[in-house]
Amino acid sequence: MSPKTKRASASPRVLLALLLIAYIFNFLDRQILGILAEPIKADLHLTDTEFGAIGGLAFAMLYSVLGLPLAYLADRTSRSAVIAASVAVWSAFTALCGTATGYLQLFLYRLGVGVGEAGGVAPSYALIADHFPPERRARALAIYSLGIPLGLAGGSLIGAYLAHWVGWRSAFLVMGVAGLILAPILRYFVRDLPKAKPSAAAAPIAEVFPLLARKPSFWLLALASSSSSLIGYGLALWTPAVIMRSFGLELVGTGQFLSSLLLIGGTAGVFAGGLLADRLGAGNKAWYARLPAIAWVVSAFAWAAGLLAPNLWIAWPLLLVGNAVNILWLGPVITAVQHLAPARMRSTASGSFLLINNLIGLGVGPLLIGRISDALKSTYGADALRVAAVGGTAFYLLAAILMFFAAKRLQNDWVEDSREA
Repeated sequence: MSPKTKRASASPRVLLALLLIAYIFNFLDRQILGILAEPIKADLHLTDTEFGAIGGLAFAMLYSVLGLPLAYLADRTSRSAVIAASVAVWSAFTALCGTATGYLQLFLYRLGVGVGEAGGVAPSYALIADHFPPERRARALAIYSLGIPLGLAGGSLIGAYLAHWVGWRSAFLVMGVAGLILAPILRYFVRDLPKAKPSAAAAPIAEVFPLLARKPSFWLLALASSSSSLIGYGLALWTPAVIMRSFGLELVGTGQFLSSLLLIGGTAGVFAGGLLADRLGAGNKAWYARLPAIAWVVSAFAWAAGLLAPNLWIAWPLLLVGNAVNILWLGPVITAVQHLAPARMRSTASGSFLLINNLIGLGVGPLLIGRISDALKSTYGADALRVAAVGGTAFYLLAAILMFFAAKRLQNDWVEDSREA
C-alpha cells in the first residue's frame, strides 16, 4: 500500500464539505452559461436552438456516456483521485469557453466540460455512502445535493455580476481558474476508505448493469428522474432568458432574482427531501419514491403558474415553491439507487442511473425548449420561450406517475447495507 493510501482520510463531515464545494463548482460552471445566454447569443449570433444544443446536447453527449466507465474506474482504483482529476478537467474547459469565437468552438468546449464533470458525481455518491451509516445516508446525500441549488444560485449571481463588470468571457475564465485551484485540495484531503478484503473489489460493469436491469424499480426510478431532469435542466438553462424577455429584467437584476429563489427554495427543498426520506423511509421504503412523486405534482403547477404570472411580485413566491419541490427528489432517489446494488457496486450503479438520467434529461431538455421557442416565435414573439417552458412542465407529471409505480416495487428490490457486500 502506497504512503498516499495510508494517509488518514478527513473526517466524514470534512469530506462531505469538500465534496459539496466541488459539486457547487460543478453547477456554477453549468449555470453561468444560462445567466449569460443573452450576451453570448448576441455576441456569437446564435439562435435559441443552437444555444439549447450548447447548453444541453454538447454537455450531455460525453458527460452521460463517460459517466459509467469513469464510475467503474473509480470503484476499481480511487474514487477520490477520479473526482479531483474531474474537477481539474472541467475547470480547464470552463476557462476555455471564455475564448470561444463561434458556435462550433463553444460547442466543443462545453463537450469538454461534460467530459470532466462525468467523473465527479457517481464516485462522490459512493464515497458518501461509504462514510455515512444507512440511517444518516439520505441526509448526507441531500447535503451533498445542496451543491445543485447553491451552484445554480451562485452561477446566476456571480455570472451576472462578472459579466456586468468584465464581460461574459472573463466570467468563464474566473470560474475555470477557481476550479483548478480546488482540484489539488480535494486530492490531498479526500480519501477512500480501505477495502475490507479482496472480495470487496469493484464488480465489472457487465455484472452490475444486468443486476440493476432485472429490477423494475431501477428503470422506474431512472425514467421518472429523467423526465423530471428533462424539464429541470431546461428550466435551469432558459429561465434567466425568460425573466429578461418576458418580464423585462436586466442581467444583474435577473441574477439577483434567480439566486434568491434558488438559495431559499432550492436549499430548503433538497434538505427537506433528505430529512423526510430518512424518517419516512425507515418504516416503509416506498417513501423514497412516493415523496418525490408528490413533490413533482406540486412542482408542475407551481412552475407553470409562476412563469405565466403577470409580474415578478406574483411570480416570485410561486417560483419559490417550484424551486423547492422540483429538487426535493435528490436525497431520496439517490439513496434508493445506492441500495439497489451491493456496496462494491455503488459507483457503477450510480453511473448507470446517471447515464439514463443525463442522456434524456440533460441531452434533450435544453435543446427541446430552445427548438420549440424558435418554432413559436412567429406566433408569440418574445413570449415564445415562456410558452415553451410552461408546456414542458407536463414532464413533471409524467415523472410523478412513474415514481408512484416505483414506490410499489422498491421494497422488493432493496439491498440492505453491509460492509461485507
